[in-house]
Amino acid sequence: MNPDGTLTEAGRSQEIDTDLARALYRHMTRSRALDREALALQRQGQLALWLMSWGQEAAQVGSIAALRESDMVFPSYREHAAALYRDITPAQLFAQWRGIAHSGWDSQKHHFHIYSLVLGTQALHATGYAAGVKMDRSDEVVTAYFGDGASSQGDVNEALNWAAAGTLPVLFFVQNNQWAISTPPAVQMRTTLTQRAAGFGLPSWHVDGNDALAVHAVTREAAAWVRSGNGPALIEAETYRMAGHSSSDDPTRYRNPDEFSQWEARDPLLRLEALLKATGTSRSFFDELDEEAQAFASSSREACLRLADPDLADLFESVYAEPHPVTSREREQFIAFRADLETEH
Repeated sequence: MNPDGTLTEAGRSQEIDTDLARALYRHMTRSRALDREALALQRQGQLALWLMSWGQEAAQVGSIAALRESDMVFPSYREHAAALYRDITPAQLFAQWRGIAHSGWDSQKHHFHIYSLVLGTQALHATGYAAGVKMDRSDEVVTAYFGDGASSQGDVNEALNWAAAGTLPVLFFVQNNQWAISTPPAVQMRTTLTQRAAGFGLPSWHVDGNDALAVHAVTREAAAWVRSGNGPALIEAETYRMAGHSSSDDPTRYRNPDEFSQWEARDPLLRLEALLKATGTSRSFFDELDEEAQAFASSSREACLRLADPDLADLFESVYAEPHPVTSREREQFIAFRADLETEH
């Protein structure tokens, strides 16, 4: 799609799946509603931090919808749209950002690993997991999401090299959102990310990351290539981070307002909405979806406020996979100490 929602030449050459387009739009709308509510919650002191995916919904939803549900995903810390697509609830997402859990969901159940806050480390985790997939002779595709800033980290470059050398089934999905906190790609690298992939021996695709249908088509093609046993591949989805790096960041200190306006005109939701309207989607679809998004945001807020603080005594039970005499004894000592303090007061 073009930024105004009209079809490109490539789009006109193939039939548009309107059911898919509506499904993608629905997931993208829900994600944006969650983002806005979560930022409000953070500003009100209910979340310690929040990293918005505003503007990157098409890159995330378009790509994860092209994978199998059984394909393992290793996210960074901004893949809320992808997490929601994998049926991870807002409450499970909020638990980490509220500071009451290391992770709020079962990564094996959702085939979606916990968030990685250490920049780029998930690329190595995905590569190691993919080595196990290859040993199991499975046709699973392991996907690692990271940004342009993480691509400058040693971990990511090591992962690209190890995956290529081992012919491992990893799909590296780079969301080039134009800013590594306050550093643009032009300062980070001399070539594009797709060109850099070739240096490691990886085939690569470059796609408009604000075009959900294009992202879906490219991801489906790249995943099929990896699934066929050819080894790793890389996709660079060029998108834009509309918000700050996090709720603690002020992007006006380093971003030109004109740049924001240019990318705002390429909003992935507005683009897909225009296409759907042009292809006959009824007004009632959008009205119902607006109501659903508002209800989803409200229920997300309620779920956040219902989250209970953890019992510190539970910390001792998660140090080891199995009960351990040392931590069991320390837990009993802690409970006794806490009881004494409560008695004194």
